[in-house]
Amino acid sequence: MPTTLITGGTVVSSTGRAEADVLIDGETIAAVLAPGSALLGHDLKSSVDTVLDAAGKYVIPGGIDAHTHMQMPFGGTEASDTFETGTRAAAWGGTTTIVDFAIQKYGERVMDALQSWHEKADGECAIDYGFHQIIGDVNDDSLKAMEGLIGEGVSSYKMFMAYPGVFYSDDAQIYKAMRVGADTGLMTMMHAENGPAIDAMVAELLAQGKTDPYYHGVARAWQMEEEATHRAIMLANLTGAPLYVVHVSAKQAVAQLAAARSNGQNVFGETCPQYLYLSLEDQLGAPGFEGAKWVCSTPLRSKQEHHQDHMWQALRTNELQMVSTDHCPFCMKGQKDMGVGDFSKIPNGIGGVEHRMNLLYQGVVDGRISLERWVEITSTTPARMFGMYGRKGAITPGADADVVIYDPAGHTSIGLEKTHHMNMDYSAWEGFEIDGHVDTVLSRGRVIVDGDQYLGSKTHGRFLRRDPSQYLI
Repeated sequence: MPTTLITGGTVVSSTGRAEADVLIDGETIAAVLAPGSALLGHDLKSSVDTVLDAAGKYVIPGGIDAHTHMQMPFGGTEASDTFETGTRAAAWGGTTTIVDFAIQKYGERVMDALQSWHEKADGECAIDYGFHQIIGDVNDDSLKAMEGLIGEGVSSYKMFMAYPGVFYSDDAQIYKAMRVGADTGLMTMMHAENGPAIDAMVAELLAQGKTDPYYHGVARAWQMEEEATHRAIMLANLTGAPLYVVHVSAKQAVAQLAAARSNGQNVFGETCPQYLYLSLEDQLGAPGFEGAKWVCSTPLRSKQEHHQDHMWQALRTNELQMVSTDHCPFCMKGQKDMGVGDFSKIPNGIGGVEHRMNLLYQGVVDGRISLERWVEITSTTPARMFGMYGRKGAITPGADADVVIYDPAGHTSIGLEKTHHMNMDYSAWEGFEIDGHVDTVLSRGRVIVDGDQYLGSKTHGRFLRRDPSQYLI
């Protein structure tokens, strides 16, 4: 099997950093060695097939984006990134594993839905991938099928307290599913917004002639997120189910999670780059219909209320445990513009799978998080949370050789005409400048990005079977 030596770099983990060489044998990491070490009396540089010079650079585990939506049907259209284009873009940005969502719609059987997502992704992914299961129709058959998900390599499922008539589950349905989650070890993931109340607010705003994208954020007020987060926590407390709240954007929702964790409950939360950098005023409130570019749910929050600063603080203090993207891209032309004159018809989603690692590294440069915390929230914790640790999320012997060589002296300019590989006609991150650069990306020992060259293949990625975690995070 081919061997590779990454030499001269600083290996960064969630707990520290050290100058070290990394030896890769085939698809796995064979050893992490002191710089310049010999093995069995032989100089490693002369005995391996490939040497990658990482002098002056960080060597980190490949990023894990545990919340993406490739080819997701929504609002009469479909997310514009396929598994092929989306995973290729992820690779460019230093992400080597995604966990996407298989969607059971109303009237479908759970295992049939899972199989359809396997068919979409098989042979189409540049990097390794797993699935969470969306339960969109809670009934006796669905609850029984949930018991078999772990045997299929799926250790988590998602429910929605939003979108009545589409994905919405009421409290009784959530209670029943959480009972199964508690009994089996499945992680319950929750979109926590009060959907029926939001729909009432949407109707009121439209009746008042308030149709611009800005009002998407007004209709989905932070109170809707806090209330639903609290309700999900209480149902999880009652059933004993572990709970993971997705795309947390409101500081009040963070406070609910922090209070539950301080009481010893197995509750966790993620946020997304858009809630760290973007705002209701600057993006959703852009002139004309431009704000549609940033319509997502939960929505962007007011910078005047300091939600963005609070998200960074929550990441520092572990009140939030990780950062995913909720990558669900739509083009402006032919998709987002479906909502001209009615913000409720704008497909909800932002593209970001390519930029997460860079955007979070800028947080290191700006002193918002440490270098080690960067690795922890973008790779190590996702691996631990979702049953991949040991194979993914760390540079350690026996793990998959998913490795990124990151240059802190490099620079990345984000923009449609600069560094953009997602299948979109605009960039939600146009004009962002990053003080760092993804130089080399390896997936299971294979170099798939080298500088400005893409060397990957859509047939490289494999389905990643995941086991229930202990949720000790």
